[in-house]
Formats: sequence, C-alpha cells, structure tokens
Amino acid sequence: MSRGANANVPSSESPSRAAALWPIVVVLAVLVLLPVGRASELPLATGAFVWFVLAIRKRIEWDASARLVALLFACYWIPSLVSLASAVEPSRTISTIASTPRFLAFALFAVWGLRDARSWPATTLAIAVVVALWLIDAYVQIVTGYSLGGPAEAERLSGIFGAGNLKLGPTLAVLSPFVLIAAHERLGWRGLALAFVALAVPILLAGSRAAWLMYALVCIVVSWHATRSRKAFALVVLASIAIVCVAATLSMKESSGFVARVERSLLVLRGTESAVDTASAGRISIWRTATAMWEAHPVTGIGVRGFRYAYPKYAAPKDTFVDTASDTGASHAHQIVLEVLSETGIVGLAFWIAGVVMAIRAWFRAQPGQRERARAPALALVAMCFPLNTHFAFYSAWWGLLFWWLVALYVAELGSRENADA
Repeated sequence: MSRGANANVPSSESPSRAAALWPIVVVLAVLVLLPVGRASELPLATGAFVWFVLAIRKRIEWDASARLVALLFACYWIPSLVSLASAVEPSRTISTIASTPRFLAFALFAVWGLRDARSWPATTLAIAVVVALWLIDAYVQIVTGYSLGGPAEAERLSGIFGAGNLKLGPTLAVLSPFVLIAAHERLGWRGLALAFVALAVPILLAGSRAAWLMYALVCIVVSWHATRSRKAFALVVLASIAIVCVAATLSMKESSGFVARVERSLLVLRGTESAVDTASAGRISIWRTATAMWEAHPVTGIGVRGFRYAYPKYAAPKDTFVDTASDTGASHAHQIVLEVLSETGIVGLAFWIAGVVMAIRAWFRAQPGQRERARAPALALVAMCFPLNTHFAFYSAWWGLLFWWLVALYVAELGSRENADA
C-alpha cells in the first residue's frame, strides 16, 4: 500500500511541476537567444500569444502586478502615440507604435508565469548561468580570437554577439547584478570578488565606455549592500580600484583598441569643447542636434524613431554624422533624456518620469522578501537608465526588448507570492 502510494506521487506532481516550469523556460529563452539576431522575438511572441489565449479564457487574474505593468507600459507607449502628431517620418513612428504592444503582452505573461516566489531562486540563478556562459565564451575569444559569435572585431571584444553586433560590453554590464548577487549569496565575499574580476575584464575589452560606467555603478551599489558599513565599503572601493587598474594595465598590453579608447577618454581633461567632443566620440554634436530638435518641437518631439531622418535638418554645418547620400544622420540621441525629449517632447518626458515614480513607489510598497528578490532586475534597470551616461535607443527593437524583459522581471518579482498557485 505504502509503496503504491509513493509510486503515485511523481505522476501527480509532474504536471504541476511542468506547469510551473514552462513559463520560466519561455522567459529565459528570450535571454538565451538575445545574441542571435531577432531570434529572441520568438519566445517573446510565444509568451505574448499564450497570455492572449489565457486572457480570453479568463484564466489570468488582473492583479496589482498586472495593473502596474499596464501603467508602466502606458508611460512608455503613449509618448510614441502622441509623437505621431509631429512625426518627421510617420511610417517609422507608426510601425513602432504598432509593434511595441508585444512588450506589454509578454510582460503580462511573465508576471503571471513567475508569480510563485518559490521559482525565483532557480530563475535568477539560471540568468546568472547564462551570463556566465557568455563570459566563458568571451574569455575563449580573448585567448584564441574566436568565439561562438565568430572572430573578434579588430579593436573590440565582441564575444557571442559577433563582430557585427558590438553589444557585449553594455549587455554584460546591465546583466552583471544577476551574476554578482548570485555569487555573493552562494559563495560570500570570495565569490563576489571573483565575479567582479571575471566580469571586469571582458567589459573593459569590449570597449564600450558606457558599459564601463554602468558596471562601475553596479559594483558600487552591490558593494554597499554587501557591506552596509562605511569603513568596509571604503576598503572594498579601494580594492576594486586596484583590481580595475591591474585589469586595465593587462588589457592595455593585450588590446590596442582599449588603449585608443582610454587615450580618447583622457582628452576630456583638456576641457575644450572639441576635446570633449572627441573624447565622447562625437556625442556632443549629437546631443546638440537632439537639443535643436526638441527646441523646434518642444511638445511632442519629432516622432519616435525619426531621429536619423530629422538629423540633417538640425545638425551643424559639416557635421560628420550627416550622410548626404541618404540625407540621414545619427540613428538616435545616445542619451535617454535627450532621446525622450527630441522624439516625444515634454509630453513624453512627463510620462517617463511618471513611470519612474510608479516603479519606485512599487518598490517601497513591496514586502522585504519581494524587494530582495527584485534587487537584481531593479539594479539592472538603474544601470541601464542612469541618465549621466550614453545609451542605446530605448524605442529600438533590440534595446527596447531587453529593457522590457527587465521591467517584466522587476514587476514579477515585486509581485511574487510565497503561496501562489502552481
């Protein structure tokens, strides 16, 4: 009798476990396929489709987390809709307006599929493992010149993303909280130090100075949370600076591209406008043009994703980013605030600020356990959106997808429940 009862346990529990596991697999698949072109759109679309089916069948509860996702998406999407009023390239703006609701549907799916707090330790660990595998691939490329993404780019480490898609550094920097927090929780200070160094070298060699700043911000916040003591924090910061100096010295010996970026960055110390513009790889010119766009269209901007088409009209004479053959310019503002202002105007900025306020209020209203689970995606979003930096375009397909993947995780973890139904 006892044996027969025990034999039935796996079969009764198996469907429940499978039901709890497959949404996690779909969410993780977006990250796994992120380096493979637009392949990550497949699991994103799968999650969105499943949510629509479940919503039609009334199998999904419209709870506080779902409402928060909808409100945050409104703060992201409504500005693009309003910007159509003065869009310089209406077709691009309309296509963006029409395609971005997939982010909402996927985020609602993630909030539903990850509602059980018991699934989060394994989920966040799996994310850390995926990023760790990318790190291993990057180190293989450092040693051999090749990775799963192909041969290295001439001056920068490209890793699994490939030489034609130089997003390794920013992506590693944004996702570094998952690795650092997991290492500290499981291996203590030794694990955190090892993870810090392991991430630092590829991020430095990837050559993105925006990634360097993002990673520095992440390390400061993680170190403060781990120490909670000014003296210990100061010691950690000093040790981190020493480690970075050693890593940078080794990187300068191995990569001429890294040396060039360091030398270019140091030009900012001259203080002249031309030196600062050169140090920022021409970002000053782009920012000045973005400001001109906003001044010409202060309320609703020049339309989402219309930046490159409006650029020649507002650029200074002999601007190096202007392509006279195609009559286009730089693809985006390279700074989140200027992107929002130039493309969606004051209306867009007001909605974005409202979204930030709602996300922060949700953090403080959550229970301590929920905040602890949401710490990694929260810090990733802070690093990604930190305004004193340069950025990819938040209304683009790829960076927008990663942004909303993190937003979905953030809201899902804040709303996760210990006694959620499987």
